[in-house]
Amino acid sequence: MRVLITGVAGFLGSHLADRFLRDGHEVIGMDNLLTGSIDNVQHLLGNDSFTFVRYDVTNYVHVNGPLDGVLHFASPASPRDYLQLPIHTLKVGSIGTHKTLGLAKAKGARFLLASTSEVYGDPLVHPQQESYWGNVNPVGPRGVYDEAKRFAEALVMAYHRHHELDTRIARIFNTYGPRMRKHDGRVVSNFCVQALQGEPLTIYGSGKQTRSFCFVSDEVEGLYRLFQSDEVFPVNVGNPTEHTVDELAQLVVELTGSKGGIVHEELPEDDPKVRQPDITRAREKLGWDPQISLREGLLQTLEYFSVLLGQAD
Repeated sequence: MRVLITGVAGFLGSHLADRFLRDGHEVIGMDNLLTGSIDNVQHLLGNDSFTFVRYDVTNYVHVNGPLDGVLHFASPASPRDYLQLPIHTLKVGSIGTHKTLGLAKAKGARFLLASTSEVYGDPLVHPQQESYWGNVNPVGPRGVYDEAKRFAEALVMAYHRHHELDTRIARIFNTYGPRMRKHDGRVVSNFCVQALQGEPLTIYGSGKQTRSFCFVSDEVEGLYRLFQSDEVFPVNVGNPTEHTVDELAQLVVELTGSKGGIVHEELPEDDPKVRQPDITRAREKLGWDPQISLREGLLQTLEYFSVLLGQAD
């Protein structure tokens, strides 16, 4: 296949490019490097099957030659990023999705949207099934990301129904692993960096709120299988094992021997109290189940950050 991956220089996009290339496919990677880093795809730049294009997908998107797939991963994804870039986040979720859908339609290509568990908001249903419509505050600070993805899902389904475009929607839950940015603001990277630097681990709120953490290799395998499947409706792709934030902090402390302690700060507005995917659909439709335990994944992530922190900025 020949596929376009937007947001290719991001954490997930770069690993997804690796996965397609490993199976012998050709990848065109597109990224404006607003939150992505060329370092994430540096190892691919000499690969004849990989082409990097620096471009903002909120503009008209064109690719020469045939395409079999368009995978739309471009978007600020961490709270720190989308709170600093609210307008761009809304634009890439709406206009960027529209432009990449238009490309897929013109090329007769399959389209996969990287959506998010944030479409469920602060959920009133637990665990979250794809049939749940969510509890999102559209005018809260997180709404710029949540509503951008909800709109994107609606637009994808409109193209599927009206233009008969072959589409897929992945609802991605918390993912972690190598190539996360050290100051990206997400809980795993925060804890790993703070622990390795001997700083206190910062827990927002009581620490009793829950998350489900999926190691990046598991996540990418689920996304890859979804792209190749025939499932049109949204599919949760995440690890169903639920942990409190406090449990995560304690495990990071154990694995690093950190002596910095733990501090608590105020919980951000609209921060979800629980997050756990029901992955029944992924198991049935994709034959997919995460394999990497949180302990094993954290050890690999800590190793990555140890190297990264040892390098000069």
